[in-house]
Amino acid sequence: MNQLLALLNLEFLIKDDALKNWRMLLFLSFLALVIIASGHSADRKIYSIAQLNTEIKEVKSEFVETRASLMHLKMESRVAARLAETGVGPATAPPIKLKRAE
Repeated sequence: MNQLLALLNLEFLIKDDALKNWRMLLFLSFLALVIIASGHSADRKIYSIAQLNTEIKEVKSEFVETRASLMHLKMESRVAARLAETGVGPATAPPIKLKRAE
């Protein structure tokens, strides 16, 4: 019972040899702060990763939409219709193959 009262009265921190106890207490407090800081850092990184994953999904979606739009614009019928507006039409004569003179 005496030992329990001594512990509750924090006698181990005010005795003559209390310096070693204080050092250990400060060391344990420092370790607790390091653990807490590490936890907060991990939480920040997890939040950042989640935000980047969301951004990746948005960019991928935009890429798919842009690619579909480009494929739609590249269709031969669309190109022919746009060129017909300017007076350019399909060639009536086949292309001429040029040969290099040796």
